[in-house]
Amino acid sequence: MNDTAAATTGRMPRQIPYIIANEACERFSFYGMRNILTPFLVTTLLLYAPEAERAGIAKDVFHAFVIGVYFFPLLGGWLADRFFGKYPTVLWMSLVYCAGHACLAMFDDNRTGFYTGLFLIALGSGGIKPLVVSFVGDQFDQSNKQRAKVVFDAFYWTINFGSFFASLLMPIFLREYGPSVAFGIPGILMFIATFVFWLGRKKYVRVPPAPPNPDSFLNVVRTALTAASPDRGRAGLAVAIVGVVLALGALALTGSLGFVAAACLALVFLFAFGGAGAWMQLDRAHGVHPPQAVEGVRAVLRILIVFALITPFWSLFDQKASTWVLQANLMTRPDWFHPAQMQALNPALVMLLIPFNNLVLYPALRRFGFDPTPLRRMGFGIAFSGLAWIAAGLIQLDIDGGTPVSITWQVLPYVLLTFGEVLVSATGLEFAYSQAPASMKGVIMAFWYLSVTVGNLWVLLANASVRNETMIAHIADTGLSEAAFLMFFFAAFALMVAALFALYARSYPMQDHYRTA
Repeated sequence: MNDTAAATTGRMPRQIPYIIANEACERFSFYGMRNILTPFLVTTLLLYAPEAERAGIAKDVFHAFVIGVYFFPLLGGWLADRFFGKYPTVLWMSLVYCAGHACLAMFDDNRTGFYTGLFLIALGSGGIKPLVVSFVGDQFDQSNKQRAKVVFDAFYWTINFGSFFASLLMPIFLREYGPSVAFGIPGILMFIATFVFWLGRKKYVRVPPAPPNPDSFLNVVRTALTAASPDRGRAGLAVAIVGVVLALGALALTGSLGFVAAACLALVFLFAFGGAGAWMQLDRAHGVHPPQAVEGVRAVLRILIVFALITPFWSLFDQKASTWVLQANLMTRPDWFHPAQMQALNPALVMLLIPFNNLVLYPALRRFGFDPTPLRRMGFGIAFSGLAWIAAGLIQLDIDGGTPVSITWQVLPYVLLTFGEVLVSATGLEFAYSQAPASMKGVIMAFWYLSVTVGNLWVLLANASVRNETMIAHIADTGLSEAAFLMFFFAAFALMVAALFALYARSYPMQDHYRTA
């Protein structure tokens, strides 16, 4: 039974508190386990490996996990849209999520059991990620849509609130009570999240799954690639086939790269070359699909270039929970302070920087004649992430030189990186929403999550490269440690891409696809 009474009176729907409470518990659950994962791996689960290799293995495991979290939204969105609807998919994926947490708590001394738990959490967390926010939107209609912004603001605040306290508290539980308790508490919170979500089952507005769309993104792309033209060849199809060959080649590297990195690299080749080929022959989809569907695909392909240029930012951002935690382990700090607790700075700064930017910085820039457009914000955000890693690299040089360095110095890279996050992450979805036609907005959300997956792929590939004897010799010739070399490499990577982003932004044709009143 749907509770639609509030939706026709302009009041806040009565079912919203169930979803907000669910989100609060789920986010604490996720960040609670995520933020202690790297230190747990290094100090407990990876003791079988030589000490010099543990940090590298821990980074690989962590970033493979993050890749899964941001890949499985494709599966969750497809199941909800085509078969089951949002509510059943969120509920069942949440139970998978709970099972994953249970595995972490029970198998803290068993690699197979623990990694199974990580897979289940990636599947469950990723599966519900694209659905909960849109499920909130389903609870509103024209009469009370103005209240939706309040709820979405509450969502963002809840995410950072949960991350802040999880980052502060869970390292303490790990140190004082051990991994079973430290991973068990997030599991309990995820169970509470699922139970609260289930309690509201009779109140939710449920939008049924949509029938197959003959003019979907993939159908238009398929038509563009395969349609024959009597007076033209199929250069676009040839480009797409090259992508398939390269993807197969990437899968053949599974032995050296690992399955996750090889599979993601194959996906990158398919999307990059398939997208380029479709762009070359997109006009051939006219006549088979309506003009708005074809132009929608064109808009998505343009946005994908923006997303591709953002992927280096995610490479740098997600390493704050791996590389920066490992660096913090080498810094001087009070006995009561755990290195992983530094991650609490990120959500705390987000909650401060967003209102500062909106109320102070952006108006000031406009008064001086500089318009902080979405593209400019994202470009500067990528650049600030590069500056953050230069700061981290300079800290690492002091550590490598034997100088005792206080952990308080990490505040500087955290401030720079979080400022970059606010410019990129908080702006990216706003930009994508405005550029994509209504029929393609769901596709854009899926590709936004995939950009995070690809960003973490670059980390895995960089980590794999430094295990090559030639690269090891090259790093030795620079006089830098492996950690410092990679920090400056990622900084240069981000700054170079920020320059490319600025060049692309100059010629990008801005659109306005907001819904008319």
